[in-house]
Amino acid sequence: MNANKVDLIVIGAGPGGYVAAIRAAQLGMSVLCVEKRKTLGGTCLNVGCIPSKALLYSSHKFEETQNHLGDYGIQVGKLSLNLEKMMERKEKIVSQLTGGIDYLFKKNKIMCVVGEARLLSPQEIAINDEVWQTRFTLIATGSESTSLPGIPIDEKKVVSSTGALNLPKVPERMVVVGGGYIGLEMGSVWQRLGSKVTVIEFMDRLVPLMDGELGQAIQKSLTKQGIEFKLSAKVKGLLEKKDKLAVEVEPNSGKAEIIETDIVLIATGRKPFTKGLGLEKIGVAQDEKGFIVVNEKYETSVSGIYAIGDVIPGPMLAHKAEEEGVASVENMVGQYGHVNYDVIPSVMYTNPEVASVGKTEEELKAEEKAYKIGKFPFIANSRAKTMGDTEGFVKILADPLTDRVLGVHIIGPDAGTLIAETAIAMEFGASAEDIARTCHAHPTLNEAVKEAAMAVDGRAIHI
Repeated sequence: MNANKVDLIVIGAGPGGYVAAIRAAQLGMSVLCVEKRKTLGGTCLNVGCIPSKALLYSSHKFEETQNHLGDYGIQVGKLSLNLEKMMERKEKIVSQLTGGIDYLFKKNKIMCVVGEARLLSPQEIAINDEVWQTRFTLIATGSESTSLPGIPIDEKKVVSSTGALNLPKVPERMVVVGGGYIGLEMGSVWQRLGSKVTVIEFMDRLVPLMDGELGQAIQKSLTKQGIEFKLSAKVKGLLEKKDKLAVEVEPNSGKAEIIETDIVLIATGRKPFTKGLGLEKIGVAQDEKGFIVVNEKYETSVSGIYAIGDVIPGPMLAHKAEEEGVASVENMVGQYGHVNYDVIPSVMYTNPEVASVGKTEEELKAEEKAYKIGKFPFIANSRAKTMGDTEGFVKILADPLTDRVLGVHIIGPDAGTLIAETAIAMEFGASAEDIARTCHAHPTLNEAVKEAAMAVDGRAIHI
């Protein structure tokens, strides 16, 4: 076997891994990135964030043309769906972006190997049939979909998010198990294209980690769009009946029922992927859920081995992994990389979009922390009116004594973009008054953020 030597080996070329590799190269390190897929970008770029958003956007355009363009004075003729073309567009976007990472690797002189890595020691890693020596190792292998006991995923009739991105035709009916981000986004795609979608959620509300008011609002909106919800319920079993599936659903109270469907999407969450790395052999500690334990510098229990992203505790978000990737390699070279976990935004790309940063009302109540609320509806926002997109609101939670912003929760048009302004404000320790006193351009959706900040003090102007 050949002996090769670099400063850093990054295992996994997802958002955390490839960003870390590029930052390490900028810092003067020699870097090798190993990725089991033939294309870079990890789950997010290949079978996650990017293809799902491409389908969400395409399906939104289809639904808008079908049901809403007439409101704008635009008349269209007979409408038809070209699902094959829609899928081609999605794949083209993925191909362009994965190719873009390949270009960035070459630009930054980062070596990349397709294959699997196994830790032999803190300084030695087996990659395919070679042994590489390294000063540092960064584990960024991401996560994989979880399944339900006794219900195997075949990616044909019982699918994960990966299979849901590649259905060959629009199913007449779809059952989505899980009312979180993935379930609601993919359920929205196929509902817009014509499928009758039923979402089954074990908890008593949707997106349980978000502010409760947002969960109620998105459920109300998606119900109006045609999605059916069964909350406080679980899937007991699954049977195949001819060309259909029969899903046995048991509510927390009441009788079980059978729902016939063409496709079942299992969207019950994800778990860290560490299989085959050999963590146990060299003593890398994991917690009871399989997450790799790291310190404030992202170093594991074994000196020189670091971990970031979905394999360590915290929200499974691509941008969280990117920030950790940058911080971890900066720490390797003696800098002071860190991530402020109190200001990590999260976005759900349904229609309307849902975005959140900071504390929820439920979290503040659990901490017995006092707070003030400022809310402003998009129906009173001029730009939202001109767009014909007035559903939703901006909600700001602030400390009653210092006025410091504690959390922001938005449901409405372009919420995922609007949340960035408030994340920056929170990163700088801003008060609601700081946002309220900042001049916002007119007419913009951002004015709703300003008005919500003013509403914290009971002085919103336009409502």
